[in-house]
Amino acid sequence: MTEAQQSSTHPPLPPTSEGDRFDWLRLLRSYRVGTSTFYRMMGEHGSARRALEALPELARAAGLDRYTPCPAARIEAELTAARAAGAQLICIGEAAYPAALARIGDAPPMLWAVGDPALLDRPSVALVGARNASSLGTRMARALARELGHQGYVVASGLARGVDAAAHLAALDTGTIAVLAGGVDVIYPPENAGLAADIVRRGLLLSEQPMGVAPQARHFPRRNRIISGLARAVVVVEAAARSGSLITARDALDQGREVLAVPGHPFDARAAGCNMLIRDGAVLVRGGADVIAALPPEATEAAGTAPAQPELRDRIPTPPTPPPDKRSLRETAQLHQKILSRLGPSPLAEDQLIRDLAAPAGQVAPALVDLELEGKITRQAGGLVSRSP
Repeated sequence: MTEAQQSSTHPPLPPTSEGDRFDWLRLLRSYRVGTSTFYRMMGEHGSARRALEALPELARAAGLDRYTPCPAARIEAELTAARAAGAQLICIGEAAYPAALARIGDAPPMLWAVGDPALLDRPSVALVGARNASSLGTRMARALARELGHQGYVVASGLARGVDAAAHLAALDTGTIAVLAGGVDVIYPPENAGLAADIVRRGLLLSEQPMGVAPQARHFPRRNRIISGLARAVVVVEAAARSGSLITARDALDQGREVLAVPGHPFDARAAGCNMLIRDGAVLVRGGADVIAALPPEATEAAGTAPAQPELRDRIPTPPTPPPDKRSLRETAQLHQKILSRLGPSPLAEDQLIRDLAAPAGQVAPALVDLELEGKITRQAGGLVSRSP
């Protein structure tokens, strides 16, 4: 029962009854049955019910004694949790299943979706990048998401901190899909719970994982191939030399998608991955027009049929209530770290930094003075600041 590479170019016929859907879930949730084994057994046995009956014998031949398929009670519990979360099960071969994703070699047999599944019918572009994104990186992600949304494209990403969250937020009004590494009812990271709730109301949450599953490290690479599989192109905004965003870019290349990257300063480690991609042939991105120009004609035509979208406005968080004048050493250190995480070698306007931090100017200004005296930041003409090399 070792997983082998099995193309899903010709997927099995979709389930035609609730009993069939139950059996599909039970087969896929059974021990050591992954995507490839699911497709192989469906091809060999013709139905999930017959595949389930054959599983114990197949397991014995593989050296697994006393093997039993996934208990029916576990599937009943998952379906109950899905109903409570308002999740819809979409099986490959059904009309609601995204056609672009169905064509990749290891397409998920089933997806849980919460929100508006009609977004799966529209052409999408994936925006991915660093979790510890700089202010320039998040601004670029927002600008790209807005422009692509206005042109009729759905923005897909992974609901992570940094670039992902910025892209989703900017595309809420025009359409965004968040692909989760855990179950669609388990939001990670927790601070994006409010954003996820907004996406449920105005976009779509998507996952192949069972309901209630907390994301683990091994789930994220699998999640990434869904993000790239949904999209016509993948744009990497910021990425370190070794990052999950580069895994998504490799998946995109394997799937025949266009890979694009936003260049960054050579001294900024968060730009190293993007600069490497461009060196190796990825399309350089300066704005949304560069992305659209790189897309295949059929994607551009499909996006042009999307309904007109309302104008987006920058969403600037409401600054929190200022804390007392005296802050602890820990609070000061945390503010310093937030400022440094937002800055890179490229200059950034101080007022933009304050907006990005959503902190009172009376707190940020003294902290900038401290960091300048420590040699960690550099002030430049015109109210610009940058991180010292």
